[in-house]
Amino acid sequence: MDCIFCRIINGEIPAYKIYEDDNLIAILDISQATKGHTLLISKKHRKNLYEVENDLAGKIFSVVPQIANAIKSAFNPIGLNVLINTEKPLQTVNHFHIHLIPRYEKDQFDVEFINNQSSMNKELYDDIKKAIITYL
Repeated sequence: MDCIFCRIINGEIPAYKIYEDDNLIAILDISQATKGHTLLISKKHRKNLYEVENDLAGKIFSVVPQIANAIKSAFNPIGLNVLINTEKPLQTVNHFHIHLIPRYEKDQFDVEFINNQSSMNKELYDDIKKAIITYL
């Protein structure tokens, strides 16, 4: 398998490592969308969030605040986006990872949420809710 994150984890490609434990590694994203942009990566290859087991998810999300707080202390951003891309259209590396993107005034990074509330009604919300609950 030719996975860039697996190669980083195996030490075949250099990276700016800021955290490591038995399950995870955190590195600076080479793009640095904003100063301190960090990736938290599962050491065991999993294609995306759909393949992450519950016990690993707990371990991952116990580390996210630790790294977020380190970024906050280091750079004093105005906020932070935590982003997981799963499949299309935005996942570009097919190995599970989380982006921690510190936010700054006028940083030019954008995440836009579209508000579709005006096209919704109680029946549509109930249908969506029931569809999801069916698979829990």
